[in-house]
Amino acid sequence: MLNPSGHIFGQQKKFKVVIDAGHGGHDTGTPGTGKSKKREKDVALAVALLVDKKLKKYTDIKPILTRRKDVFIELYERAAIANRNKADLFVSIHCNANNSSHANGSETFVLGIHRNKDNLNVAKRENSVIKLEKDNKLHYEGFDPEHPESFIGLTLVQEAFLDQSIMLASLIQKEYGKTVKTIKDRSVQQAGFAVLRLTYMPSVLTEIGFLTNYKEEKFLDSKAGQEKIATAIANAIVKYKKSIYSNTPNASQITHETQKTDTKQYETKIYPGIKFKVQLMATTKKIGLDNKIFKGLENVSMLKVGMWYKYFAGNTSDYNKIQRLKKQARSKSFKQAYVVAYKGKQRLALSKILYKK
Repeated sequence: MLNPSGHIFGQQKKFKVVIDAGHGGHDTGTPGTGKSKKREKDVALAVALLVDKKLKKYTDIKPILTRRKDVFIELYERAAIANRNKADLFVSIHCNANNSSHANGSETFVLGIHRNKDNLNVAKRENSVIKLEKDNKLHYEGFDPEHPESFIGLTLVQEAFLDQSIMLASLIQKEYGKTVKTIKDRSVQQAGFAVLRLTYMPSVLTEIGFLTNYKEEKFLDSKAGQEKIATAIANAIVKYKKSIYSNTPNASQITHETQKTDTKQYETKIYPGIKFKVQLMATTKKIGLDNKIFKGLENVSMLKVGMWYKYFAGNTSDYNKIQRLKKQARSKSFKQAYVVAYKGKQRLALSKILYKK
C-alpha cells in the first residue's frame, strides 16, 4: 500500500512526474486479440489515470498527464509537455503486441540502441505513430521509425540521465513482481523510442503486458488488473524519489541548512574519514574532464563502472560544503545531481553516515 506521508525536498519544490498514456484518438495502438472492445490506447489511459490518482495522495509529488481523454497527441508534444514543465521524471505507459499469442510479460525500456530483433520490433511499432503526424520531418530530424539506429548519436544531456532511467525502470519491474505476480518479468531493456529521445529528464517507457495474449489482455482490461499495474508504477516512482533524495532527511532540516549556508557561508560539518562527492551524470560515452559542461565545478572526476562513465564534482569531508556544491551543480545542467559518500574506495549509504549514533 502507498503511504502518502512524504516530505517536500529541496526548496519546497514539488517532484514533477509526467505520466504519458500511449497512443490516443485515431492512433489506437495494438488492437490485441480482437476479443475485447478495449485497445491499447484505452488500457494505457485507464492505467495512467489511476497512477495520477495515486500520486496525488503525496503532497510533495505533482503528477502531470499528457492526456486525460481519448485524443491524439504527437510524440514530440508529449515530450514537450515534460520539458516545458521541467519534470523530474517521464513515464510512458503502453501495451505490448507480438505475432505469437504466447508472448507474455512486462518490460520497461530506457533509451538506447536495440539489442535484439524483439526490441527493434517494439520500437518500430511504438514509433510508427510518427507517420500519422503532420510535418513529422520538422520534428524528428529525419528520424526513420523503421530504423531506430538512425539516431544512434544520442546527445550528451540525454545520455546523462540513463543511470537514473535504469534505476526507475528496475524499480518498476520489481514492483510488477510484487503486485502482479502472474505476469512474467521481461526485465529492463534498451531501444530507440522517439518519445524518450526528445525528453530531458530520466525517462522510461513501460510495456505493461501483451494484449495479443488472451490471458494478459483479459487481465489488463479488468479494473483489478489496472489497479495492480498502476499501484506498481506509483510505488516505483515513490521509491525512486526517496532513493534519489535519501541524503535529505526532511524539509525543515533542509530549510535550516540552507539558511545556515546563506548566513554562515563557511560553516563546516566534518565527517572524518568520509569523502563526499556530487554525482553529476552517468553516460556510456567518455567525456574529457576539461569539457565546458563542467566549467565552474571543482574537483571534477570520473569513475568507470561496467559500461558506464560516472562523473563527480567535489571531494570533501565537509557535508555543508558538498551541499553547496550540489546546489551549484543543479543550477547548471545537472538537474538530477545528488550527493554520494565514500570511505576509501567503498561507496557508503549516506543515511548511515549522517545518522550514525
